[in-house]
Amino acid sequence: MKYTNPVIPGFYPDPSICRIDEDYYLVTSTFEYFPGVPIFHSKDLVNWRQIGHVLTTTEQLPLANAGSSGGIFAPTLRYHDGWFYMTTTNVSGGGNFYVRSTQPEGPWSAPIFVDQGGIDPSFLFDEDGRVYFQTACNGDEGEGIYQCEIDLKTGTRLTDSRLIWTGTGGAAPEAPHMYKINGLYYLMIAEGGTEYGHMETIARSTEPYGPFDPCPHNPILSNRSMKSSIHATGHADLVQIQDGSWWAVSLGIRPAGYPMRHHLGRETFLAPVTWTDKGWPMIGVDGHIEQEMTGPLLTEHLWSPEPIRDDFDEASLDLNWIFLRNPAPGSWTLTENPGQLILRGHSVSLDDGRNPAFVGRRLTHFLCNMATELRYEPHASGEEAGLTLFMNDKYHYDLAVTQVDGQKKIILRRTVGSLRTEQVLNCDKGPVVLQIKADRNHFTFLYQQGSSDANEVGSGETHLLSTEVASGFTGVMIAMYAFAPSGECTPASFDWFDYEPLDEQSNR
Repeated sequence: MKYTNPVIPGFYPDPSICRIDEDYYLVTSTFEYFPGVPIFHSKDLVNWRQIGHVLTTTEQLPLANAGSSGGIFAPTLRYHDGWFYMTTTNVSGGGNFYVRSTQPEGPWSAPIFVDQGGIDPSFLFDEDGRVYFQTACNGDEGEGIYQCEIDLKTGTRLTDSRLIWTGTGGAAPEAPHMYKINGLYYLMIAEGGTEYGHMETIARSTEPYGPFDPCPHNPILSNRSMKSSIHATGHADLVQIQDGSWWAVSLGIRPAGYPMRHHLGRETFLAPVTWTDKGWPMIGVDGHIEQEMTGPLLTEHLWSPEPIRDDFDEASLDLNWIFLRNPAPGSWTLTENPGQLILRGHSVSLDDGRNPAFVGRRLTHFLCNMATELRYEPHASGEEAGLTLFMNDKYHYDLAVTQVDGQKKIILRRTVGSLRTEQVLNCDKGPVVLQIKADRNHFTFLYQQGSSDANEVGSGETHLLSTEVASGFTGVMIAMYAFAPSGECTPASFDWFDYEPLDEQSNR
C-alpha cells in the first residue's frame, strides 16, 4: 500500500503514538486552543480519525494567561497496566503534568503535576515497576534532557532530576522519548530547533541514567538542505507494529513557495524505521521522509469521509471545531435556535490576545473552498461577525458584516503586524454568504446575497500568514467570529459552514 504524507495534514504538530493490540492512538500539540490535545485512532497507521480531545475542561486546561503559541506543548501518549497516560506541558499555567483514562476517548482525569522543570515531558514504564520521567530543560547542569523517577499515583518525584544527555551539539535538545528495546535504553530526541535545521538524534545505554552513547550515524532523521516538498522533519516517536517492524511519526512542514514559507502549520508524517546490524534505527529513506512512501503490511482501514457541509444540526460541535483559549460563557450556542451556530460577540476582539467569540477549525489543504451563510443585522457601530483566517492576534484576514455610520457593510480587513488595510462595500439586509477560496499563494474573498452572483471583495497572500512572517508554532485557522465593542452584541447566526478540499489530500 502506497500512502501520501502527511498522514494528518494541517496544524497537528509534535505527534506521539502508542499501540494497543491492533489499534493505534496518536496525540498532538494544541498551544492556545481549546479543547486541548486531539486524540486520533487508526488501524493501519495511514488513515486516522479523531475520536476526541484529552483536555476538555478549564481545570485540565486553563488558558487565560496563554499568549500566542503559549499553552500546551508537545504531549506524549503511553499505555500502561490498563491505563492510557498523556503527559504534556502547559507553559502558561502549571508546567508539566499528566492525565489518565481507561478509554482513549475519555473522560480523562484531573491533572497530576510533576515537580520537574522544562518542556516536552515523556514516560518510560520499566519492567521493574519504576517510572522514569524525562523533560527538555535548561537546569542546574546545563541544557539537555533531565530525568527523575516518579510515583505514578501522585506525580511525586522519588529522585532528584538529573541531566542524562545533551544531544549531539544541535540547538534546543528537546522532545525526549525513551524506549527499552532488547535490554537497552534508547533515548531519542529532537535537535536543531523546530525550523529548517530540525533533526532527530538517538543514543543508548545499558542503564536508564546512562552514560548514553550516541548513534554513529546521527541524525537518524532530517530533511534539511534537501530539494524536497517536505522540510523541518523531527520531533519523532516510535512504535512497533504486529509484524515486528518499526515505524515513526514525526512533524514536518510543506512550504508553499520560494523563498520557503509555510502557513498550514507543522503536520504529522509517517515513515518506516530500519535497524542496522549493530542495533541502530534509521527513519525513512536514508534518514529522510518522502511525500509518497510504501505503507506497513496492515489491512487498509478507511474511515467515512468528512462531509463538506456542517449544518450545525447536532447537539454538540464536531470534533474539528475548537476555540481560541477557554471560551467566554455565553459566547456561543447550538441550542438557542437548533440548526444554527449562534455567536454573541463581546468586547474581546481578534487583536487582543484573549478569548473572542470564535469557533474555528484548522486549514488543512492548500487548495480549498470555504463558505458560511450568516444572518446578522448589527445594531451599533463597530459590531461585526464573519470569517477570519487567523494565524495569531497580529496576523489575520477577516471577511465580515459590520455597521459603519448606521449602514450595514461588508468589510475585508488584512492585519499584517503593524500594517492594516480595509475594504468596505455596501451590504443589503438579509442573509449573506461569505466565501473564501484558497490556493497555495492566495486567499480570495467573496460575498453573495440572494440570487445574485458572488462578488469578489479582494485577496491576500498566504505567505503573510506564514510562520516565517508571523512567527509562532501554530498554523492558519478558519473561524467564525463575532465582536461587539460595547460588550453587548446582536446574535450572529451561522446557518452552515462548508469546507471543500480540492487538492491532493482531499481523501483525508
